[in-house]
Amino acid sequence: MTLATKPRSIRLLAGFFTVSSWTLASRVMGFIRDILIAAFFGAGPVAEAFQVAFALPNMFRRFFAEGAFNMAFVPMFSKKLESGEDARQFAQNAMAGLASVLIGLTLIAQLFMPWFVLAMASGFAGDERFDLATDFARICFPYILFISLAALLSGVLNSMGRFAAAAAAPVVLNIILISAMAATWALGGNVALALAWGVPVAGVAQLALVWIAASRAGIRLLPQLPRFTPEIRRLAMIAAPAALAGGVVQVNLLVGRQVASYFDGAIQWLAVADRLYQLPLGVVGIAIGVVLLPDLSRKLQSNDEDGGRHAFNRATEFALALTLPAAVGLLVVPEAVVSVLFERGAFTAEDAAKTAAALSIYAIGLPAFVLQKVFQPLYFARENTKTPFYFALVSMVLNAVLAIGLSTQFGYLAAAIGTTLSSVALAVLLYFGTRRMGLAAAFDDRLLSALPRMLVACVIMGLFTYGLEWLLSDWLVTDGLRYPALALLVVGGTGVYFAACLMLGAFTKQGLRNVVRR
Repeated sequence: MTLATKPRSIRLLAGFFTVSSWTLASRVMGFIRDILIAAFFGAGPVAEAFQVAFALPNMFRRFFAEGAFNMAFVPMFSKKLESGEDARQFAQNAMAGLASVLIGLTLIAQLFMPWFVLAMASGFAGDERFDLATDFARICFPYILFISLAALLSGVLNSMGRFAAAAAAPVVLNIILISAMAATWALGGNVALALAWGVPVAGVAQLALVWIAASRAGIRLLPQLPRFTPEIRRLAMIAAPAALAGGVVQVNLLVGRQVASYFDGAIQWLAVADRLYQLPLGVVGIAIGVVLLPDLSRKLQSNDEDGGRHAFNRATEFALALTLPAAVGLLVVPEAVVSVLFERGAFTAEDAAKTAAALSIYAIGLPAFVLQKVFQPLYFARENTKTPFYFALVSMVLNAVLAIGLSTQFGYLAAAIGTTLSSVALAVLLYFGTRRMGLAAAFDDRLLSALPRMLVACVIMGLFTYGLEWLLSDWLVTDGLRYPALALLVVGGTGVYFAACLMLGAFTKQGLRNVVRR
């Protein structure tokens, strides 16, 4: 292994805060992006067409990069780093193989894009949304090539304990899309087309960012013809079942979009609700998963079972400590959050109410969404992708049955109900599957003591937030006061939760210091 510097040891909490801080910045910029989309296009055909077009490369990206390929690639690459093998050549071959598959997929998609759009939103057939979505998707789809290669390079950096550049890359996407819309509007151009073209441009910029960072870390990957070595074939075999296990959320969202496409405006309502609950999911769950997988993989390679158990428990503890209050807040005051952030321009009060209803359902499943990100690395670090695959199949079937079966009674909300309940089922299955891993995946006394105290603190926070919303009800609908009122809700509720946690002994300052040292 030839590296400019040795791979850094992974400090779980430090890595988590690095990833979560950049993810928070990305989510905030994403809010601004979606606020502009809602203001320009409301919940009309242009907004829905773009949501479907942008979702296409992102869905495949979850399968080919973050969901499948990286879940197989990161443990193998991390173990090579730990053992001193030629990790760079393995990454070089993996990138060449991935690029060849993605180039082929992109060409196929360009030829058959109308069918791809129908697979995402068959309710578009016969109206203007179909042609718009097809045109936008042809522009956006090459993004999958750039962002998937960027995801592989991000896996390289994460395995080396370098999290900043990979976590910062999504910020680039949102900055470019916001700038494209704002500049085109100011110049009197076609904002929708500028938004669509901004997607592949952002992909190139994201790839450049992580490629430069990996090169500086000693892993310079250059284009080459694919070489299907025994290791790459093994990587493909491990990645195949992980395609479903890692991308189950996207598959469930695909079913939800199909249901929503039959209700005017519903795709945009669900997209906005998704953006809101993805904030804590991204900041907490995805950040934990990104840091935990290479950490566990390297500890398994060095036979450090105690260290692996400690990392798993602290990841679970921090995930729940930050996710449970977020779920309660979104469940208690969803309409206040949606109306203040999005109700303007073409996005009406009715759109806000419809979005808030979906958000409250997603909020119920938020802890389950995050726990999946904590449990899955336990399997992937052991190169076990088949078990999560089987669990994901159960979750997918349940989601389809609920989303389609309940749509006649609950309309577009059936999509949110299906996504939430199937995610809870998947988290439960993943948990019980870890029981066969022994003490390495067992909850420790500290976590078991902290969890009920966190739940009590959440109840206190929920009651406080509900009462504060009632007191601030006039402010929340008054221009100039809406944002301070929402800030008071968020800061007040968060402060009450953490104060209650400290009083109840859910966590201590000494405990946090111990995690940092560890």
